This record gives sequence, C-alpha cells and structure tokens, in this order.
Amino acid sequence: MPFGEFRFPSMLGAFDARRIPVLQTDVLVIGAGIAGATAALRAADTGASVLCIAKTEFDEANTAWAQGGVAAALRADDSPGRHAKDTLLVGSGLSSPSTVDLVVSRAPAIVGWLQTLGARFDRANDGDLALGREGGHSTHRVVHANGDATGKEIQRALALALKSHPRIISKIGPFVRDLLVQDDRCVGAVVLDGDRELAVHAKAVILATGGAGQIYRETTNPSGASGDGHALAFRAGAELMDLEFVQFHPTVLYIAGASRFLISEVVRGAGAVLRDRAGERLMIGVHPDEELAPRDVVSRAILDRMVATNDTHVYLDLSGVEGDPHQRFPSISRICRAFDIDIARDPIPVRPGAHYMVGGARTDHDGRTSLPGLWAAGEAAATGLHGANRLASNSLLEGAVFGATAGESAARETSRGSLPHHEVEAGDPEQAAMLQLDDVLYSLKSLMWRQVGLGRNRAGLAEAVERIGLWQRYVRRAHATTRRACELLNMLTTSALVATAALTREESRGTHFRSDFPSRDDARWCRNLCLHRDRDDRIAVQPTPLRQPSDRTQELP
Repeated sequence: MPFGEFRFPSMLGAFDARRIPVLQTDVLVIGAGIAGATAALRAADTGASVLCIAKTEFDEANTAWAQGGVAAALRADDSPGRHAKDTLLVGSGLSSPSTVDLVVSRAPAIVGWLQTLGARFDRANDGDLALGREGGHSTHRVVHANGDATGKEIQRALALALKSHPRIISKIGPFVRDLLVQDDRCVGAVVLDGDRELAVHAKAVILATGGAGQIYRETTNPSGASGDGHALAFRAGAELMDLEFVQFHPTVLYIAGASRFLISEVVRGAGAVLRDRAGERLMIGVHPDEELAPRDVVSRAILDRMVATNDTHVYLDLSGVEGDPHQRFPSISRICRAFDIDIARDPIPVRPGAHYMVGGARTDHDGRTSLPGLWAAGEAAATGLHGANRLASNSLLEGAVFGATAGESAARETSRGSLPHHEVEAGDPEQAAMLQLDDVLYSLKSLMWRQVGLGRNRAGLAEAVERIGLWQRYVRRAHATTRRACELLNMLTTSALVATAALTREESRGTHFRSDFPSRDDARWCRNLCLHRDRDDRIAVQPTPLRQPSDRTQELP
C-alpha cells in the first residue's frame, strides 16, 4: 500500500517498505488483568472473535498483585448510596456523579459474576461473605480472598475463563508497539512478537494495559506497569484526562536494596497503627479517621514525619490486631519473614510508594475513547469514577464494570464494521549513538519521585518537563523499535503527561499536592484537565469547563 494511507504516530521512528504478517480479529484486547479479561469475555459472549494480548504472564498483571479486595454494598446497613457518598468525598469534587452511581449500583452483580467464574472469596462464620473495611469507607464493604490475596484469586479465575472460551485466543508475551490509525479511526496495532513484527487488524481495539507505577523509584506495581496504554492512546490521538492524579499507597515494605511490597490497607482496617522510630503515633490529630483516613492524607503524614525525624521510613505496628496476624495476612507474613520480621511482634518498616494512576484515556460509560474504534478500561482509562483520588478497593470494581461495558460495546460495533485490507509496512530504527537505557530509566524514576511525587512545586515540575523531553528525543533517535526502548519511551511519554498536567493544575486537590499552591481552589480548578497530541507531537492541555464540586453528601434513593 502507499505509505500515506496509514498514519503511524511519529514517536517511534520511520518505516521502510518491508511487509509484515497481518492477523485479523473482530476485537483486539490489549491486557489481561481484570479489565482486559472481563472485556475479552464479555465481547466473546456477545458473539465477537477476540484476540487478547498480554506482555506478561497472567499472574504478573497488576490485578494479581492487588491485596485488598472489591468494594460492594452487601450488608443490610449499607447501600449503593452510602458507597457513592464515600466515593465522591474521597474524589475531592472531581468525580462524575453519574459514573459513580453506575459503578456502585453494579458492584453486587460484579461480585456475583466473579463467583460464577470460580473466584472463591472469604466467608464469615455465618457463611456470608466476609467484608473488610479500608480507608475512606464508612463501613465494612470490601470483599476479599485468602485474607490479603484477593487479586491473585480473581486473576486465577479470569485466566481459566479466558483459556477455556472458544471465541478467545490469548497470547502471552507479545508487546504492542503502537496502534494503527486509518482515516482517524483505530483499526489495530503493530505487535513485537520476539524477533518479528506483526500487524493486527481489528474492528475494535480495547486498551486495558494497567498502570504506570514503574515511572517512579518507589512503587507497589510489578515491572510491567510502564504506562503503555497511556502512551499508546496519546500517540494515536486519543484524549487523556486527570494525569496529574497519581495515588501513592502509604504503606510499602521498605528494606534497603529489596523489592518493594505492598502492605495492604486491610491491615490498618484490622487495627494496625503507624508509629515513628520513637514509638509515637502518626495519625492522631491529623484526621478523624486516623489510620483509615484517605490514602493521600496518610501518605503525606508519613512523609512529613520522615522529614521531621530525618528517617527513611516509619513503622506499622500490628500488635493491636485481633487474632493471629500470620493467619489473617498470610502473604504479608510470608514476605516479612523473609526479612526476619515477625509481624505479630516486630513493627514493619514502611514508606509510601506510587500505587495507582487515576488518569488515563478519557472514556464514556461504554468505555469509548475520543478516537473512534478505540475503547479503554481499568487503570489505562479515565472514567470519572475516582475524581482526584481513588477510594480503596474501587479499582478492581471499576476494571470489571467498565471492562464489561467496553467488551459488550466493542462487540456490538463489530457487527457494523469491516476489517481493513491493507498491508502494513515494517519499522526500521534510525541508526544513532547507543544510549545506556538503564541510566535513562534510573534517572527518570528518581526525577519523578523527587519532583513529581507526593510534594510538587512549579520549579521542580518545569525542570521535570524539560528533562523528560530531552530524554525522549535521544532515546527515540537511538532505538526506535526494540521492545526495551519502546517500553522506556512509553514511560517517558507517560511521565511527560503526568508532569505537564501537574504543572498546569495550580492548586492542591486529592492526590495532587503543590507546596506553592497548598489549598484547594474550586473557583478556578473544579475542572478536569484533558491532554492530547497536537500537530507538532507536543502535549496540548485543555481544561474542561468549571463545574460544581461533586463531593455529594446525600445518599441515593
């Protein structure tokens, strides 16, 4: 085909005339965590043929690492309205009330659907589902599995369902380098599969690639969380939203030189408390809910105490937890024992770490992005549920709800569409001086942690935007099509989006804290920030109109 018929976003280099193999499917799902797997299953159940691609094994998805659970109003003293109220309050005025109502109303059905797939959730002595409580929730409503391994159990059930569905082909290992856009519509993707390139033509594409915690030096996320979906959507021309809001989990196991490990919020829900090295409680007087305050409040309190005591961490004390903590939290117990920490006796050294990307590709209630042919769900999407901060255990819920709507909507559209019939040309990286990619990666993660982390200001953010742009140009010229370089470029692109949005928002709200603008400013900033790629491949920022704060206090009918 003539080169100009397909538009390949220019971030990843030039193309030559070598042809590459082409696969065809109705629906291409990129990612196989709770959002991607649910989307694939629902699309296939609706009658579409589905190709589901994941760059890592099923048990390495972000979902499998989730400890807490799925939030759902299941008790007699709870209601979707009460769940909505908690969600809106934590969202700090930017949550969409209609999205919140949609998600919380479907939560009980989602829990039931996961059980039909074989997910085994913990039960109380009376046989009902055992419900935990986490920060920001006004009551017990968190469904969990194996104490602190909910995500692993859900991922197990979803993986089995994917493998057994006759209309789904799952491929583990291929890396999606870029989306294909033809006539302003997403029509597939270019995939790196080992040493070869493939093109996948699809009537509908669903992004469910998860988060981007790896852009930070300290994170709870697995190594594959490199912001691939955010970068793919941006380069393809889709609109993104709320990228300045990055949630930091307050309690990440901190052992110098060791991999970071999440210490779930359910531990604090069970009575664990935070102390500094002198044994003093951190959260008394900071927030009425103390250790169960919203995560941004707890994270900043920990950071403030670390600075005040000139320490690298604080301590999580489980001595007040009822029952045997080894039995209640077996995964946490096992990891801590590897470092000679007995959680029933020894305080756990913890500090905050990047945990969840609130922002992503902007979607409607069907999961549609602004780019026709492209849907998004889960952590790669911005649905309006979380606003400026995510309520604990709403993420697995959101991934399942919008994975389902995206899968069903995409499948319905395939009945009206047709596959493109053009050949796709292979990539050919430009030759340039080799860079030490590990050095760039380390520098990026350190920069993001220092200057685009829990505390931000204009000077630090402006410097971050400039330095990230410089690294992008060098890496793009040196390595255009290797998987390792493409993943680094995705991290650089996502980092640039986060830093640019954070520099633009001149207030503090939810997870976004500016020391030079320490107060929330509804008069100027009760609005979302939308970002897209302009004609010069730069980041353009467009604030949405001002609106009334959505931290509604009344319950639904």
